[in-house]
Amino acid sequence: MSGSNVWSRSRERLRLFPELLAQCADEAAVYGKCVAATTTGKQELRKDLCAKEFEALKTCFTNAARKRPR
Repeated sequence: MSGSNVWSRSRERLRLFPELLAQCADEAAVYGKCVAATTTGKQELRKDLCAKEFEALKTCFTNAARKRPR
């Protein structure tokens, strides 16, 4: 089994990330604001505090990746 295919696929995904992020800018901003708001002061980010916002961002990324022509 060749490891080069794994690295090629990973590089391709990372190369597409800026394009997908641009398509999901609103969702990314909402998620970022939630994370920033929940970690003010010395508070630590805890699991599921921004789950709704993260799911919206994840769904946006998934849909944007599906729409891309191969």
